[in-house]
Amino acid sequence: MAHDQKAKAKAEQAKGKVKEAAGRAVGNERMTAEGRADQAKGDARQAKEKVKDVFKD
Repeated sequence: MAHDQKAKAKAEQAKGKVKEAAGRAVGNERMTAEGRADQAKGDARQAKEKVKDVFKD
């Protein structure tokens, strides 16, 4: 289960980076902001999983 969540976090971060880059390329501020938001969600999910790992041991 933890590996699934970690993979989702990485995927969300990657999706956000692509969306942000695409938004910058076409000059779409909304898409750029959505990409940053997706990255932040991925970062939060990853941080949560790291905390769970710390208390797991």
